[in-house]
Amino acid sequence: MVAACAIGPIGIPFRRTIAVLLSSIGLPSFTSYTDRELLIIAEMRLPRVLAGALVGAALGVSGGAMQGLFRNPLVEPGYVGVSSGAALGAVCALYFGWSQFGPWTLPLSAFLGAVIAVMIILAVWQRNRHKSIATLLLLGIGINALLSAVINMLVASSNSEQELRSIVFWLQGGLEARTWHHVQLIALPILAGCLVLFAFGRDLNAMLLGDEQATHAGINVNRMRPLLLILISLMTGSAVAISGIIGFVGLVVPHAVRLATGPDHRFLLPASALGGAIFLIWADLASRMILQPVTLQVGVVCALVGAPLFIVLVMSSRRGGALK
Repeated sequence: MVAACAIGPIGIPFRRTIAVLLSSIGLPSFTSYTDRELLIIAEMRLPRVLAGALVGAALGVSGGAMQGLFRNPLVEPGYVGVSSGAALGAVCALYFGWSQFGPWTLPLSAFLGAVIAVMIILAVWQRNRHKSIATLLLLGIGINALLSAVINMLVASSNSEQELRSIVFWLQGGLEARTWHHVQLIALPILAGCLVLFAFGRDLNAMLLGDEQATHAGINVNRMRPLLLILISLMTGSAVAISGIIGFVGLVVPHAVRLATGPDHRFLLPASALGGAIFLIWADLASRMILQPVTLQVGVVCALVGAPLFIVLVMSSRRGGALK
């Protein structure tokens, strides 16, 4: 976080950056800094870094919980329609001009879209006589395809180049112009959601053994799975609501952490939250600096880094191609 606040088109020495950060939390600083440096760090870079850390933590811990819930290390939150639902909500806000009613309209539309998509999937799944994990995953894939088709239809019928540009940039994912208001919007649901998921570490460990074994251990699987899915959806929807679609964080980070810490969710979930925050902070820093003065979307950087890294992790895994 210190490096991300210090490095940029206008470089600020690390000592002064730390001094500004200390003064921001009410601690005495050990060196002086200018008003310009205070403005750049406290009002421009620090909110963006904190927003990236919260989004990365939400995606990382949600991915770890999803992989445990589905007993598959190749699953991420987007597989149950969260990302596509949020994308459709945001695209509708941009397409129909709802964003003119206030700065919170876009993130609120994205959040509601994510929640509605997951509720539809869970409602259909509950009506199925065979409530298997495979059925739930297939429903998520089907909903993703349907919502993506609707998004493409709206993009193709966009009324102006500016509207089309706004939609495409949001779909690529980014943290540009994030402010303290965005941090306040997502801080409580993401931090509270992380703590609740941490408390379910033992239950997820039992569910790794299968539904029958988890039931024998005293876990109501039919109640636990929808509860965890709704919690994951709320966290992911909150993150996507301010960042757009950012892929591979919820897929790569838990998989990498699992190789280092093992499958115990009591350690995997906190480590995934920390790893997701670190990964997205560095990805955002790279997006600002690689093609300076041109700024890449952080979602593009995550895909460029995450896809090859994921291939390497899969190939170097002890189970290799036998992932199930």
